[in-house]
Amino acid sequence: MIRVLLVDDQPLIRSGFRALLDAEDDIEVVAEATNGDEALALARTHLPDIALMDVQMPLVDGIEATTRIAADPALAGVHVVILTNYGLDEYVFHALKAGAAGFLVKDVLPEDFLHAVRVAARGDALLAPSITRKLIDRYVSGPRQRDVDLAHLTHRECEAVVLVARGLSNDEIAARMVISPLTAKTHVNRAMTKLHARDRAQLVVIAYESGLVVPQASDRG
Repeated sequence: MIRVLLVDDQPLIRSGFRALLDAEDDIEVVAEATNGDEALALARTHLPDIALMDVQMPLVDGIEATTRIAADPALAGVHVVILTNYGLDEYVFHALKAGAAGFLVKDVLPEDFLHAVRVAARGDALLAPSITRKLIDRYVSGPRQRDVDLAHLTHRECEAVVLVARGLSNDEIAARMVISPLTAKTHVNRAMTKLHARDRAQLVVIAYESGLVVPQASDRG
């Protein structure tokens, strides 16, 4: 059962998402919050798998709430998915840097929304390669923006991080590197630990900001 915390200051938005989620046999909404402060308290109480987090809320916004959740070791299993009306914007990028697993536009199709919740619950990043490149290219002005010691990574771990940043799944990484999916997952997890990345989405941001991966001219636009 995937346990979900809904965080949005608009009751109509919460009720719509709740009706959609509660209709699924494998998903349960465990709590609702109207701001980031409530979200943090309820996350600590219920330990949900997913926190669907609005960005702009009163008192404590979604970015600050995401930062606090990501900084709490007791909430390491909570995957934050940002809900936005606008798609790619600076708020989304800062949320990803803060530790969000990905983002969804609020007018997403119901079937895509449910699929995204399940993807996030597995620990995968909700970032299509084209979306990732646009975000990074827009908000990362140049290489070495983040002070990261890549020397701690092995050659195979670096290779895995590059493929994660290009949007490949563990199975695709395994096929590209000619290793088992389990070994691919191990390389990714070890890289995340060494680079202090909370999840795959944050690993993608670090890969670009550190200069390990550079946006290609054909990726831009």
